[in-house]
Amino acid sequence: MPVITCIEDLKRLHKARTPRMFYDYAESGSYTEQTFRENTSDFQQIRLRQKVAVDMTNRSLASDMVGLPVSMPVALAPVGMTGMQRADGEIKAARAAEAAGVPFCLSTMSICSIEDVAMHTSKPFMFQLYVMKDQEFLENIIARAKAARCSALVLTLDLQILGQRHKDLKNGLSAPPKLTLSSIADLATRWRWGLEMLQTKRRFFGNIVGHAKGVTDTANLASWTAEQFDPQLDWDKIARIRELWGGKLILKGILDAEDARIAADFGADAIIVSNHGGRQLDGALSSIRMLPEIVAAVGDRIEVHLDSGIRSGQDVLKALALGAHATWIGRAWIHGLGAMGQEGVTAALDVIRKELDVTMALCGERDIRNVGRHNVMVPAGWTDAYR
Repeated sequence: MPVITCIEDLKRLHKARTPRMFYDYAESGSYTEQTFRENTSDFQQIRLRQKVAVDMTNRSLASDMVGLPVSMPVALAPVGMTGMQRADGEIKAARAAEAAGVPFCLSTMSICSIEDVAMHTSKPFMFQLYVMKDQEFLENIIARAKAARCSALVLTLDLQILGQRHKDLKNGLSAPPKLTLSSIADLATRWRWGLEMLQTKRRFFGNIVGHAKGVTDTANLASWTAEQFDPQLDWDKIARIRELWGGKLILKGILDAEDARIAADFGADAIIVSNHGGRQLDGALSSIRMLPEIVAAVGDRIEVHLDSGIRSGQDVLKALALGAHATWIGRAWIHGLGAMGQEGVTAALDVIRKELDVTMALCGERDIRNVGRHNVMVPAGWTDAYR
C-alpha cells in the first residue's frame, strides 16, 4: 500500500488508475472553471492563528449534524456516477463513512441504488434528491429513501439546468463508457479498474433504470435524464417535497444571503453553502468567501454547512472558524475511492481527521466546537471585496 500523506497523493493515484472520462468528470468545473479554481485558492488566502503554551491533551473532534452525532464535522457529499470511479463505489464509500463515524450521502445519479447501499450498510445514510419533472418518479424515489430509513433528505437547488462541462462533452462521458477507439485505448491501461467492473452488475444509474417510466437501458436513459431536471423548481414545490418526505431536510446550493434567509424562514434543518463544486454557475464566488455573509444573515437560526473546495483538515477548520457548523467533502473522498476503493476513502478521511486534529491543537483548541473567528486571519476587505 502506498504511503498517503495528503489528499494530493490520492488524487495522483486516482488519475493513474481510473479511466480519463471519469477522472475528468470528478476533477473539472463548468465553462472557464474560474469558480472551480477559486473554491480552493480562496481557502489558501485564510491564515491560521498559532497559539502556544496551552494544554493540548484530551482533544475532541466530536460534533453533530442536524442532530446526529458525528466523529468529526465532515460528511461525504453526494457525487453522481460514483460507481464508475470504482466498481460498487457508493457501497464502498458508505461503508468507509460508517466505519469512520461520519455521514454518507447518496446521489440520485448514483450507480448503486438506494436499496443496494441500504443492503450493504448497517446504519442510515442520507439521500440527495434532484427534482425531476416526472411526479410519479419523484414521489416513488422519496418513498424508497424513506423505506431505506435514510436519515435526512439533501435537496439540491442549484441544478435546475445543467452548466456545461467541456471535458465531459469532449470525453463522451457515459455510464457505462461507450466503446470508441479513444476509450478502448484508455481502458486498456486501467486493467485493474476493468477487472473490478467485470465482476459487478452495477454499471447503470441504479436509482433510475427500471424505476422511471420507459427507462430500461442506456439508450432511453440519456434522453430521459436530459429532459427531466425541473427548471420550474420553486419554494412551493420544495414545500410539497418536504411534506412528502416528513423528515430532516437539508437544502444544498445556497450561495446568497437572501436565499439563506428564505431557507431559514422555510424551516429547513440546515443549509449547505455550495456552488456545486464550481460545476454550475461559473463566475460565482467561492463557497468559503460567501460563508461569512450567510452566517451573519442566518447562523443563529439554522445550521449552516459548507461544501466546495475542501481538500484538507486545515480547510475544515477554516470553514468552522468562519461560522460553518459542519462541512462536506466531495472530490477529496472521490480521489480516495478512485485511488484505492474503500481503503482509499478511509485513507482520505484519516488524512483529514489527522490534519484537523493537529491544526486544532496548534491553534490552541482542544474541542472542535470551540473553534471560531479568533482562530483565523483573513486579508483586509476579503469578506466584502465584491459588492
